[in-house]
Amino acid sequence: MSLLDIDTLSLAIFGKPILKRLSLTVEEGEIAALTGESGSGKSLTAFATMGLAPTGSRMQGRIAFGGTDLLRLPERAMCDLRGRQIGMVFQEPMTALNPVQTIGAQVMETILVHKAMPREAAKARAREVLARVGLPPARFPLSRYPHQLSGGQRQRVVIAMAIALRPRLLIADEPTTALDVTTQAQILDLLKTLVREDGMALMMITHDLAVVSDMADTLHVMRHGEIVEAGRTAEVLRDMRHPYTRQLFDASRHRADLGAKDIGAPLLSVRNVSRDYPAARKSLFGKPEPFRAVDTVSFDIRHGERVGLVGESGCGKSTLTRAILGLEPVQEGQITLGGEPVWTDRANLAIRRRMQVVFQDPYGSFNPRHKVGRLIAEPFHLLPDPPRGGARERAIGAALASVGLAPKDADRYIHAFSGGQRQRIAIARALIIKPDLIVFDEAVSALDVRVRAQILDLMADLSRDHGLTYLFISHDLGVVRSITDRVLVMKAGRIVEDRPTKALFDAPKHPYTRSLLAAAPTLPPPPETRDAAQASL
Repeated sequence: MSLLDIDTLSLAIFGKPILKRLSLTVEEGEIAALTGESGSGKSLTAFATMGLAPTGSRMQGRIAFGGTDLLRLPERAMCDLRGRQIGMVFQEPMTALNPVQTIGAQVMETILVHKAMPREAAKARAREVLARVGLPPARFPLSRYPHQLSGGQRQRVVIAMAIALRPRLLIADEPTTALDVTTQAQILDLLKTLVREDGMALMMITHDLAVVSDMADTLHVMRHGEIVEAGRTAEVLRDMRHPYTRQLFDASRHRADLGAKDIGAPLLSVRNVSRDYPAARKSLFGKPEPFRAVDTVSFDIRHGERVGLVGESGCGKSTLTRAILGLEPVQEGQITLGGEPVWTDRANLAIRRRMQVVFQDPYGSFNPRHKVGRLIAEPFHLLPDPPRGGARERAIGAALASVGLAPKDADRYIHAFSGGQRQRIAIARALIIKPDLIVFDEAVSALDVRVRAQILDLMADLSRDHGLTYLFISHDLGVVRSITDRVLVMKAGRIVEDRPTKALFDAPKHPYTRSLLAAAPTLPPPPETRDAAQASL
């Protein structure tokens, strides 16, 4: 008998069908992956299994866990099951953790709520489980708060909470999407170790087929609330019988056509830039020790060039980006755009209007109460004489058209658009005042593979057609490879490698670059490539 057996599950929310006669099984000790685009029903399948379907949901079918139909259990019984028998790891650890509670208290909470052991024993178990996920108490005491940890460390705390009572099934919903490649590799290795040592089952929800190919025993491909293809992971990725599976695979391997481009004189110059922050005080009366986030960094970005910036969390990418955008000063060195300093004794607004930024979360960077026309016109306030009336409307319409949207979309609200459309709107906002340089800060990391491919193609088109110069910051090395001419690799505040993209990926020189490339998950070659290789033997 399977540990989890979902049989012909249908789910509708206020009468709208979402899941449609969905069936899948997960065995003891198995890693099963659910993949598909946003809206396919992956997360809702997990929430239904946990008994956390949204208000207005009506379900039919059967969700059997250890032979017990969860749909027939009362809420009190489901509360006892959650955390004890079924644990869950969410995508964004900072929102899953309570910012005003210590990590020790939050791991203990799972144990104490289920009255599994007394408080002192629960504290000892919290220490034990945190150490098991790579947070030993000697370095990470129970008294630490979530904001004192990195993203990968916070995700380890969430995993510790989920496994504190040794559940039989762990559900992980996009657990590594926001993590850099080395941290992602560590978290995935941790999850595989927990499955192997505890014999628990893992249901992993992800849109990253490269992660799936290396991680999962079985793969279930979802589209519009249905499983369109399922089987052993290697067989599914080898055969790809359903066209949608092949579409996802091709989108995961997609590379934008950058084309040849004339590179001009230096536009952005960063010279010997350093930035310090005060660290925590060592004593009540001691002076704070400075922490050097950026250490004597120098590089140029030339007109028309497309440059990538990669490195692990905490390497100094964000600090350097804020300095480039003129959002904070530097202690040493200078940053200039077109020969003019970005920061003197204060921010240089004349220079700032020549740079724009596109953020990771487009929805979070927009005011949901304003219509799209007003949102993308926000950069006009940087201009000494912004367009008004008909000229303003024509500029808004042209910006929307340049990113593949219609001028009439200016009258809609941001919630009416998909994630990919929102990112197009964010790019339109960055383009509307025709800046010299755009910074893309993890601009595609939260997007599905097919939407990501569309946005990358859009960036390549804008680069060719409008001479766009950009700095592309990402932890996804595959994306960086497809959308840049040159890559800067940053470690501990320093640029350790600066080379053309192809040369860097083909033959990395610095050990740190090699470690990043080794940690990145990779897809198997497409079937036709494998077939050709076998035929040549």
